[in-house]
Amino acid sequence: MYVPSHFSVTEQEEIFSFLDANAFGQLISVADHRLTASHLPFLVTDDRKYLNCHLARQNPHWQTLEDQQVLVTFQGPHDYISPSWYQTPGVPTWNYQALHIYGRCRVFEGPGEIATLVETLSARYESGFDKPWEPEYRDAMLKAIVGVEIEIEELQCKYKLSQNRPARDHQPVIDRLDEIGSVSLVQAMRKTLL
Repeated sequence: MYVPSHFSVTEQEEIFSFLDANAFGQLISVADHRLTASHLPFLVTDDRKYLNCHLARQNPHWQTLEDQQVLVTFQGPHDYISPSWYQTPGVPTWNYQALHIYGRCRVFEGPGEIATLVETLSARYESGFDKPWEPEYRDAMLKAIVGVEIEIEELQCKYKLSQNRPARDHQPVIDRLDEIGSVSLVQAMRKTLL
């Protein structure tokens, strides 16, 4: 990902906070001599050294992942920015937040590791519900998926939020995005610019 210095995010706490809030990503690798992507929820380990996910055993993507370096992408809020919103001349653009993670894969099929992954993932997303889901067909469910652990080798984080624009253009862009209901992007811009 092209990351000019004024859009670069390098602070680890910010990067992992972004990842926690935007944990549904795209696992991208090469399979059968072409790029392949799977859209998946990811978990980062407590030590922030690994990303974990699982794929359906019927998804052939997992069969080529062992020891392959992959790219996992995550996207935050984004929206179109009209040059008519600026007080100074400009061009049409897009504001967004994105994170790219490069790492090497390990595929695992052991029922214990897969059960831990499913339980951790379920606990994270079920915790806000009054009646959290409890797996009923655990053995069949665990045999139907394959786990993937990605050792994090490189993080590239980019927040393109009008930092390259004069300060007098920031508030008009925020105001227009607020008018069209781009609430999450407005919050990100306020946090970054103001």
